[in-house]
Amino acid sequence: MSSGACPPAAAFFGFIGAASALVFSNMGAAYGTAKSGVGIASVGVLRPELIMRSIIPTVMAGILGIYGLIVAVILSGQIAQQSYPYYLGFAHLSSGLAMGLSGLAAGICIGVVGDAGVRATAQQPKVFTGFILILIFAEALALYGLIVALILSGKTAPGGC
Repeated sequence: MSSGACPPAAAFFGFIGAASALVFSNMGAAYGTAKSGVGIASVGVLRPELIMRSIIPTVMAGILGIYGLIVAVILSGQIAQQSYPYYLGFAHLSSGLAMGLSGLAAGICIGVVGDAGVRATAQQPKVFTGFILILIFAEALALYGLIVALILSGKTAPGGC
């Protein structure tokens, strides 16, 4: 390795960041979909007319996976074999972790609130507005992670390798 070359291990951190964004966001999306889906199935037995109205948490959970995909595509497009220093690798790792773990946390929240919310709405329709507001705040957690991830993915190396 010549003295001016970038370390080959730096790209490893960038790829782990891209993978983390996708994997953790999809884990949150999967949990949110599954957990709220259980509540939807329960509501469908008692009040089948509410099924379409109860799908909102499932859609919101699916959006989390899209956020992770966006960050993973951006990060993987910026990883280069040449001129990729540790600084960028660490910035991209932190970007992926910010999105992925925010998406996971939001997915857990959406799943728990979605399950309880659709069941409560079936029994008392007046709780629907509060239920949707809680889901919006849960989705905002993932948006915070997306914003931070996009900022971190735009970092540039101060001096190269």
